[in-house]
Parts: sequence; C-alpha cells; structure tokens
Amino acid sequence: MILVHAEPPVYYLNPQHVAFPDPLQGAGDEPIAIGGSLLPHWLLHAYRSGIFPWFSEDGLPYWYSPDPRMILPLTELSISRSTRKFLRRSTWEIRFDTHFIQIISQCANTLRPGQKGTWISEDFIDAYSRLHDMGYGHCVGVYENGLLIGGLYGLSLGKVFFGESMFSQRDNASKTAMIALVKHLRAWGFDFVDCQIPSEHLKHLGAQEVSRRQYFRLLEQSLEEVDRVGKWNVICHASELITGL
Repeated sequence: MILVHAEPPVYYLNPQHVAFPDPLQGAGDEPIAIGGSLLPHWLLHAYRSGIFPWFSEDGLPYWYSPDPRMILPLTELSISRSTRKFLRRSTWEIRFDTHFIQIISQCANTLRPGQKGTWISEDFIDAYSRLHDMGYGHCVGVYENGLLIGGLYGLSLGKVFFGESMFSQRDNASKTAMIALVKHLRAWGFDFVDCQIPSEHLKHLGAQEVSRRQYFRLLEQSLEEVDRVGKWNVICHASELITGL
C-alpha cells in the first residue's frame, strides 16, 4: 500500500498483494483506497473487512467504508398496511438465484436521481457474476407472468447479506424482493442486511443508520458463523410473504 493522500488518508493498493488500510482511519464519505483488484479473493477479503468497491475509474476500483452505515436488522423489518394489502392480493412469483446476470444488468441500466450514469460497469458485472458462480453472490427476482419486473443482488458471508443494488419496473417490485429476502434470511438465522448507504426507501422498511464502529462490532460477531455458500433454491409467491412477519 502507498499513501497517496494524507488528509483524509487514501491509499493506492498493489493488485499483487491483497491488503487494505484500517477503515476506521478513513473519512466516512470518501474512498479509503484506490486500486487493487475485483477478483473474488479481493472482494471477499474486502467485505469481511467492512469495505466495498463503489465504482471503478480507468480500471481502478474505489473502496469505501461509510460512516454512518445503513443496516437492516432482520427483526426490525417494517411492512406498512398498504404493502401488506398489496402483497396479499399479488400474483407475483419470487425466485432466488435465477437470472443473476439479467438482474445485475437491470440494476446497472436503472436511472437514479442525482446520478448521470451507473457505477455497475462491465468489470463489476463480471466480478459479481464470478462470486455468484462460487456460491457467494445471490439474487432475488420478482416475476409477473414469467417476466422479470424487479429484483436485487448482493453477497452473503457469515450471517450477513451485503446488499448491492436493486431495480423495479413496477411499483413495489424491489420492495417485494427485499421483503422476500429478509423473510428467508430470518428463517436461516441471519442477523442483518448491510444496506451500505442511507436511503429513504430502505428506512421505510426498517433500515437504520449506525456508526462505523458499531457496524464493525456487529459485523465481527456475524462473521463468526459459517458462510451459507451455494445456490439458494427458493421459489415462493408474494401472497405468502407476510405470513409470520
């Protein structure tokens, strides 16, 4: 590692040596490092260290560890009355780990307020697709009459799901994907979803901001558990989701 900016500290990472700086020393809203690689061993080490790549520029990943951090404790999931009513009447189907590349590509193509382009470039799609092939990357898709209309993707380590992005082509589609994810993560004994960056959409579902230090304490505890590696074979219907929630 080479220090390239002193205040706040930002390091250049040698792609030949997997190593990250102490994220607690970095600024909460700036990258802590630039460089390295998006190869699977780099990504897995980063997430276990509370760090994630936000985008790449000129082939160099930019690594972040935000402060505050947004998480969704699974016991804090909040579903409004209107959403419960919608789900009871819905005919949508939810499938896990189906059409991963289509879902991440749809996330990349989704226009978002305040963003001119997408941070999910081809190198990110390739990198997370490799993690999916290895059983660490996962997706949740929402289907209407067999057509993919919404979903999300991320990766799983220990008892944490690290959410990366979501998309929606119908009202409530991405929300339905998140509710389905949380319902099954709870059944599997997971602790929380790492939502990374504060979002009003996720706050309405019960997500909350925690300090970086608090996040690291929670992460350390959850990573003590065994990884749930492999394909998540789940097919369910939206009308079933609110049972038990």
